Amino acid sequence: MSRTEFLEKLREALDQNVSPHVVRENVEYYGRYINEEMRKGRIEQEILEELGDPWVIAKTIIDSEEAKNGGEYIYESNSGYGAAGGAGKDYSTNQVKVFRFDTWWKKLLLVLVVVGIICVVVSIITGLVSLIAPVVIPILIIMLLIKLIKGSKE
Repeated sequence: MSRTEFLEKLREALDQNVSPHVVRENVEYYGRYINEEMRKGRIEQEILEELGDPWVIAKTIIDSEEAKNGGEYIYESNSGYGAAGGAGKDYSTNQVKVFRFDTWWKKLLLVLVVVGIICVVVSIITGLVSLIAPVVIPILIIMLLIKLIKGSKE
């Protein structure tokens, strides 16, 4: 992947998820960073490998912006790697859905789900006890009677 491809993929990943100002700011930052490192004598490919996948960088930027603003978002990106010249690219869609409990109805939904789970667990336990009790209680009574009879003979 070249510097141009890297920056374009970063731009595409950020484009629909953050403001145009944030997109421009980050694309310019990474463009400057790559140029500065190349002026230091580093190879472009080495710098890009160090930076990693532009999708991961974009996700971090989006998470950071989301933390500033709150709420939920859907992040979609196409990331493709192919042969030189762009032939044979394999595009795949990555999606991350973040669900936050930032509104009253989401908190209420969480409480209802927890209460529902507790009710199901209690129902299962009482069901098992009602199945086992008719067998276990007579056995315990018989064992108690046997112990009392043996105790009175001594």
